[in-house]
Amino acid sequence: MINEKKETFETILENRKQSIYKSLANFQQECPTIHKATKGYGYTYSDLPTIFKVINPLLQKNGLGFTQLIEGQCIVTTLFHIETGQTITSKTDIPQDVLLKGMNDFQVLGSAVTYIRRYALSSMLGIVTDKDNDASGEQLPKKKPTISNNRFEAGLKKVANGELSKEGLCNFLKGFELSEVQEASLKLL
Repeated sequence: MINEKKETFETILENRKQSIYKSLANFQQECPTIHKATKGYGYTYSDLPTIFKVINPLLQKNGLGFTQLIEGQCIVTTLFHIETGQTITSKTDIPQDVLLKGMNDFQVLGSAVTYIRRYALSSMLGIVTDKDNDASGEQLPKKKPTISNNRFEAGLKKVANGELSKEGLCNFLKGFELSEVQEASLKLL
């Protein structure tokens, strides 16, 4: 009798250990490919509201939930099993120093957070939410930001006034894309 209770208790513990993974596997079997042709920069994807509309009822049915919190410069995605409290957690860095045409820093951050949330959640759940074009895209070098003529001229004036060395200005300008005129002006120093 004691051995039977011990086996039953061990079986319960083993089942609890596997509950989150069993629930996730069941969710994955039920979840369709989620593809709404929202257009991005050369690709299509499903936005968060579309993804949530599909996954939330399936997560609930399988006793799962999730959170996505911002922690420092990361998005922390946590999948949790409602019955046992078991969790699977993943951290994804939010890219820094990204420039997007026509967007201020706050808009860029919001765009990055939404993008990371979508991909981190899709990865955590093992679901497909976009058309996979990654292998077909051409790798482009990261473009440096341009420097305004006013800021460039201010740097040249500091060199002329002795407030900044030529080397100091050149080191500073390494982080920027220069126009042909700006390049020529540097050579004249």
